[in-house]
Amino acid sequence: MKKKAVFFDIDGTLWDEKMHIEESTKEAIRKLKENGHLAFLCSGRSRSSIQAQHLLELGFDGIIAACGNYVEMNGEVIYDNVMTTETANWVAKTLADCRLPSVLEGPYDCWIDTEGFEEDPYVDYLFALLGENAHPIRNSQKDFLIEKCSFDNFPYSEYAKAKEILGEKFDFIEHSSERDFHVVEMIPKGTSKATGIEWVRKHLGLNHDDIYAVGDSVNDLDMLKYVSHSIAMGNGVEAIKEICEYVTKRINEGGIYHAMEYYGLI
Repeated sequence: MKKKAVFFDIDGTLWDEKMHIEESTKEAIRKLKENGHLAFLCSGRSRSSIQAQHLLELGFDGIIAACGNYVEMNGEVIYDNVMTTETANWVAKTLADCRLPSVLEGPYDCWIDTEGFEEDPYVDYLFALLGENAHPIRNSQKDFLIEKCSFDNFPYSEYAKAKEILGEKFDFIEHSSERDFHVVEMIPKGTSKATGIEWVRKHLGLNHDDIYAVGDSVNDLDMLKYVSHSIAMGNGVEAIKEICEYVTKRINEGGIYHAMEYYGLI
């Protein structure tokens, strides 16, 4: 069987909101690799926040992190689009001035606002996960080494002003929410999960027709439009389902296994 490459989003695709991975998903990844295919993580998370052993021990061939701004193959970093210190400082100041509680995300560390995230449990998780590699943004003693950032947009925030100031250099991915705020990812303009996959494709000399991707969220749109075979999780947002070649079952219904089986990869 000709070698294929499959790129998996993490949150809402490989694991649920409690970071639980279905046994059928583990079995699908194992069989995929046994059949000689390649499996990659492709996440909006920075590399520093991809540490869970029960995820990494599934044996992925590489990791695309920070929405395509970091690429790792077999433990070796082959691309890392870190911002200059000047740009990172400009970003941090602008987001603070516009009252947007932020997480500045890098390959080794994250810098996190200590105020404004009282309703967002993900920030508590980051501090616990990263330990000494999580730093308060204010009065940080280390230069920001980051590739992207995320922030919560509240009714009191000046999001439109931030977009006007930063929009020449950055794209904004807006995640809807039923809460009184929504999460926005901000990434260097012209980069995405798709550009990360393109790095891997060229690096390995893969044919475009042999590339698959699975996702559930709006930050997966670019990669799902780019690959030849796009798969939406059954629990994914409607915008994803509308543009994908195939919609599989929900994450807790064996969605990953079902999709890999549907395409004859396992």
